[in-house]
Amino acid sequence: MQSSYDERFERDMGCTETEWLGWLPAAVGTCVWRRDGTQAMVEIPPGRLALRWEQRPQRVIALMRMPVLRVNFEFSGLDAAQRYTFMKRFDLYMQRGGG
Repeated sequence: MQSSYDERFERDMGCTETEWLGWLPAAVGTCVWRRDGTQAMVEIPPGRLALRWEQRPQRVIALMRMPVLRVNFEFSGLDAAQRYTFMKRFDLYMQRGGG
């Protein structure tokens, strides 16, 4: 787990969009969120998190194929400690197998 999170960053997640959307409600916990296509807005008082994602070509390593979902994170109105607190839970629930 990271020790800090910038206001903006992106990640390649090893999952499909369907898996991502299945994990997202638990990952955001009690935060209110809404989805619009390949974007979501998560209300994290006093700020929010904008998420955008796109399916990328699979990673191929020998005979293994792994889905890749590129996810952009953009926080606004949250300080470093608030971003860390939110992402600590988020990362736990986005691990393969859930939290």
